[in-house]
Amino acid sequence: MAAKILMVIAALLAFQLATSRVVWASDPSPLQDFCVANNSSKVFVNGFVCKSMDDVKAEDFFTYGLDKPGNTINKLGSNVRAVNVNTIPGLNTLGISMARIDFAPRGLNPPHTHPRATEILTVLEGELYVGFVTSNIGQTNRIFTKILKKGDVFVFPQGLVHFQFNRGHTRAIAIAALSSQNPGTITVANAVFGSKPSISDEVLAKAFQVDRKIVYRLQAQFWMDNNN
Repeated sequence: MAAKILMVIAALLAFQLATSRVVWASDPSPLQDFCVANNSSKVFVNGFVCKSMDDVKAEDFFTYGLDKPGNTINKLGSNVRAVNVNTIPGLNTLGISMARIDFAPRGLNPPHTHPRATEILTVLEGELYVGFVTSNIGQTNRIFTKILKKGDVFVFPQGLVHFQFNRGHTRAIAIAALSSQNPGTITVANAVFGSKPSISDEVLAKAFQVDRKIVYRLQAQFWMDNNN
C-alpha cells in the first residue's frame, strides 16, 4: 500500500511539474475575460498593463486590410503583415496572433525564428517550399521540408529556424497563426551580419570558416541596406 501511495504522489508531482513548465513557457494566462493593452501606460510589465474595463471599445479587438496584398517590391520579394498585440490591443494575454505573408515569384521569407511562438501556416494561393531546422542534436541539425500547395498546412515548432520560399513564377499568399500575442522575429542573416554594434568579424570568420574579408563585406552590405 505504501508503495502505491508513493507512486501516486510521484505521478502527481510529475504532472504538476509538467504543467508548470507549460504555463511558464507560454504567454501570461488571462485571469479575467480580457485585458486590453494600455499602450499609454508608463508601467513596465511582462506584456502590457490592462486598460480600464470602462474604456474598452470594440475597436480594441479589431483591425482591417488583410485582404490587401503587401508590397513585395524589395530584395527578398516578400512582405509580412503581422497582426499581434501591437496591432490589436485586445490580444493582450490571449496568447495568439497571426500574419499575412505575400510572395512575389521567387520571393523568400528568409530563415528566421519566433522565440516565443509555434507557427502554423496555410497557403491561400500559389505554391511554397517551406522547412525548419532542428536544434543541435549531437552533431546534426536535421531539416524538414515540404512543398505546399493551396490549402496545405505546415507547422513550425517554437524557436526553430524556418523559412518559406515561392519557387514558382506566380505570386503566392499564406496566412500564419502563432501561439503568442507577441511572437518576436529573429531573422538569422540580419542578426548575425547586421547587429549593432557588429559581431566581431574574427568571431564570425571562425564560426563560418571563411576569410575575414568575406565577413567584412557582408557586414558592410547589411549596413548599407539598412541605412539607405
